[in-house]
Amino acid sequence: MEIMTTMITPYKADGSIDYDTAMKYVDWYFDNGLDGIFAVCQSSEIFYLSLEERVELNRRVYTKAKELEKKSGRKFTVVSSGHVSDSIEGQIEELNAICASGTDALILITNRLDPDNLGDDVLIANAEKLIAALPSDVRLGFYECPHPYKRLVTPKILKWAISTGRFDYMKDTCCDADLIAERCGLLKGSGFKLLNANCQTLLESMRRGADGYCGIMCNYHPALYSWLRDNYTTDAADSVQAVTGTFGFTEVGLPYPLTAKYHMGLCGIPTENLARNRASEELTEYAKSCMRQMKLATDELESKLEGMI
Repeated sequence: MEIMTTMITPYKADGSIDYDTAMKYVDWYFDNGLDGIFAVCQSSEIFYLSLEERVELNRRVYTKAKELEKKSGRKFTVVSSGHVSDSIEGQIEELNAICASGTDALILITNRLDPDNLGDDVLIANAEKLIAALPSDVRLGFYECPHPYKRLVTPKILKWAISTGRFDYMKDTCCDADLIAERCGLLKGSGFKLLNANCQTLLESMRRGADGYCGIMCNYHPALYSWLRDNYTTDAADSVQAVTGTFGFTEVGLPYPLTAKYHMGLCGIPTENLARNRASEELTEYAKSCMRQMKLATDELESKLEGMI
């Protein structure tokens, strides 16, 4: 079972990436027991970062994570995406640059493999072209990124991916526990891990064969997800799931990632109220109050679970 966070991108007051603060995030994720980071993903605002910025952010996150891994003796995985172009040629350039900067697996965004939603054959053909142009030893993954549209994988695509022997991870965003269970059955024994991105279906999916979580809520209370990883078979897990699942509805009701950056400040990592995909004014006093309430509630829950996290 693995719990991974999606990486958010902090900025300086002048709008440039605040790499020093990003490294503090990496430390915080690690200290809260997470197994890894999904770098340069949608949470990182990849569609609003230059290729140079995507590469540099990934390089620093990967280097820092591997330093922590070596020092602690505990595995700390970094998987990375970063391809945003419509053309396969552009994506080849982007992914090769990300790969060269360091990663444990390159994550392919499904809607980039089929920008016009033309069908499974088109997606597979484009994926084959892309993979052929990447280093032969790099491990791969899928991400059903919601932007610009959510392209769910099908059994045909999963069977093809298994047949390549190259895929290690899938960030599942279908939000359907029964479909996740079906996918887990198909992936069983392949070494291709399914990580659920939806916190409301997380516990059920873990009990039905999913390999863990990879989602945005680890930017708020990662220790609770680390606890679920280790205790998902217990009765107490249902209560923890009820709390994390309820707070997960803030994903759509409040201005993420601004809320996550504000919450980082509540956790002792001051972060500018800046994003490239949201206006700063969207972080209202109401949104800030919701974040403070969330932190109070989850801090109290973590305290009750102390010694188990």
